Amino acid sequence: MWTLYSSKTSPFGRKIAVGAGLCGVSDRIRTIVSIPRDPDDPIRSINPLGKLPTLVMDDGEALFDSPVILEWLDAQAGGGRIVPNGNRRFPALRLQAVGDGIMDASILQMSERRYHEGEAYSVAWADHQREKVIRGVVFLERNLQALSGEPHVGHIAAACALGYLDFRFDGFWRPGHPALEDWLEAFEAAVPSFRESAHSA
Repeated sequence: MWTLYSSKTSPFGRKIAVGAGLCGVSDRIRTIVSIPRDPDDPIRSINPLGKLPTLVMDDGEALFDSPVILEWLDAQAGGGRIVPNGNRRFPALRLQAVGDGIMDASILQMSERRYHEGEAYSVAWADHQREKVIRGVVFLERNLQALSGEPHVGHIAAACALGYLDFRFDGFWRPGHPALEDWLEAFEAAVPSFRESAHSA
């Protein structure tokens, strides 16, 4: 049994849940809810960065971050399940990088709200991150062809990024992006582990 340290609100943790489902290994993972900002949380001794998600393998060694974990899960499933081979590999990895970047920028906006109040809050910094998100969404819309075909790590990251924007930012991306909305709806219908891993507060 592998142990996944994650949280119900982490979009990166959701990536692992979705990927595990697509690889057919969900039943080999037990999830422990972790709070990295808690100094007593064991995640700090398991992952030197103290970040989620972190996966502990059978031998006690830990893997992080989400692209590495997904690559490992794919290998456990025999390879080529969610990490394409050949000329499809790098387009998939690029798409994953865009989805991860949207999530990173979104989380930085949340952190700015949570930890910097009043004069300490930087509107310029928050706007800088929001612009990254907007550009990322536009990229996804303009590259819908890359979102077609069998689900892979790029699709997983894109879906989890859009899902996090729905969860934390009231789905502000939806107006003006009907084709991307349709894609996300189709992905949710086709991938049970995405539906089952929906965010909860």
